[in-house]
Amino acid sequence: MLRALLALLLILNALFFSWTRGWLDGVVGVKATGDREPHRLAAQQTPERIELLSAQAAKSLQQRACVELGPLEGDAALLAAQNVLAGAGVPASEWQALHNEQAGIWAVTTTRFASKDLQTRKEEVLKKAKISYEPLSGVPAEMPALLLSRHASEKAAALQMERLSQRTIKALQVLQLQAPLKRHSLVFAQADGARRAQLRSLKSPALAAGFKNCNAAALAAVTAASAASATAPAPPTSGGR
Repeated sequence: MLRALLALLLILNALFFSWTRGWLDGVVGVKATGDREPHRLAAQQTPERIELLSAQAAKSLQQRACVELGPLEGDAALLAAQNVLAGAGVPASEWQALHNEQAGIWAVTTTRFASKDLQTRKEEVLKKAKISYEPLSGVPAEMPALLLSRHASEKAAALQMERLSQRTIKALQVLQLQAPLKRHSLVFAQADGARRAQLRSLKSPALAAGFKNCNAAALAAVTAASAASATAPAPPTSGGR
């Protein structure tokens, strides 16, 4: 009998020790540490960091204004900016993407000069024909050469080269100096004060263009797009009997 009592005491002591260590919290349903949870205490807001906003400050946060991000050069830049905004929790429904295409630049130039003497003779010919020119730059593979004119399309450049050929100006070519480029901007037409503050606080190379107040053109484009969307006829619905 005494041995059984001693064994029972040892078992009870072992269970109590295990409970005080927290090993049985999930079994008995009573935590050894009670309701003292350091992680809850750490998550509490410190009162010294809480500020009450004045009525004027609260009103300014509610005021809405139009801000835009851009220009974003190319589709990859647009996608990168959208990903950063989505990652920051900014709903896609709050912005609208505007797009425009910047025309490329084509030029009529001379072919590359094999020597300085050939360049000097070509310059003399151009001066006598009263054709303006400048040294070609930015295209190392085609230099040294002379740039005679710039154009917004390859067709226009080719036409100008044909005109010059008819004036006996030979050894010319059409070069693309800049490819057409898509430019984008993201417009937040109705951003409240809190959203504007959040946007301007975001730090990412994808947002390097910066957020600024919308210009008149962006605001007009967004307004027109919104009006068109509001007046667009609803898609037909099919009904059955």
